[in-house]
Amino acid sequence: MQTDTLDATPAVTEVPAYATDTYAPTLSRVLRSLASVGLFSTDAQGRFSLTPLGAVLQSDAPGAARSTVIALSGDWFWAAWGEVLYSVRTGETGLQKPLGVSEYDYLARHPEDASHFNAAMIGYHGEEPAAIVEAYDFSGTETVVDVGGGSGNLLGTILAANPSLRGVLFERPQVVPDARRNLEATGVADRCDFVGGDFLETVAEGGDVYIVSHCIHNWDEESCVRILASCRRAMSARGRLLVVEAVVRAGDDPDPAKMLDLAMLLVPGGQERTENEYRTLLDKAGFRLTRVVPTRTSASIIEAIPV
Repeated sequence: MQTDTLDATPAVTEVPAYATDTYAPTLSRVLRSLASVGLFSTDAQGRFSLTPLGAVLQSDAPGAARSTVIALSGDWFWAAWGEVLYSVRTGETGLQKPLGVSEYDYLARHPEDASHFNAAMIGYHGEEPAAIVEAYDFSGTETVVDVGGGSGNLLGTILAANPSLRGVLFERPQVVPDARRNLEATGVADRCDFVGGDFLETVAEGGDVYIVSHCIHNWDEESCVRILASCRRAMSARGRLLVVEAVVRAGDDPDPAKMLDLAMLLVPGGQERTENEYRTLLDKAGFRLTRVVPTRTSASIIEAIPV
């Protein structure tokens, strides 16, 4: 049932049933159950209307909740969770077993799924760019290179908050046009270069600060070292590396990073890490971890320098 079919105006079940090609009596039962959890409401005449909570699932609502639900409940994503026992036994990703391809290959072949997934990730990390700008001082920096910068949301926020900065967005060639359009809309594209490439092999040179945001947790250890080593080769001896990821906390207290770690195992084949695990990983790529800067979100900024 698409929430775009109903709005705040009460409608009898036959109206959304006709619009969605469903059986009205059965649809009424579905809507009644959804009303019980706050997505719809009913009046004395048995008509349904959308609530403010349900309205966030409409296609034009801010926050990408609709795309998040579609992406994370889609067949391809849940196929990975169906192989959780296989992943626990082997340490391999659960996605590749039923689909025969990696997450990146699957999304490259299914643009509609990729569109929803990308929107979901922007919505999921919506508060992070502003939180990173609040938590980290970019003064004294001339050029920031966003490695695997995706839509450009983070880099655009950093450039907007620091008018003297220049940026480089490094991404797969097929992603660069979307990032360019987004940064043009933000009004900072004139201070940004857009470079396509493969960060497993090389990244753009010339930056003072290299940012790798929510990329490292997607990859296995060997690939992570290759990505970070690419950054190390590209930067000067006085450069800085910022890895933006959730950092797994010690102890048994609730920690979203521990649950996210299972999703990383099952879908892309990566993992979340503790501070000590990041220290070891960075050491393998020629860096020394200098500090972990928390933000008001679940993500932290892991700062490292070349050694």
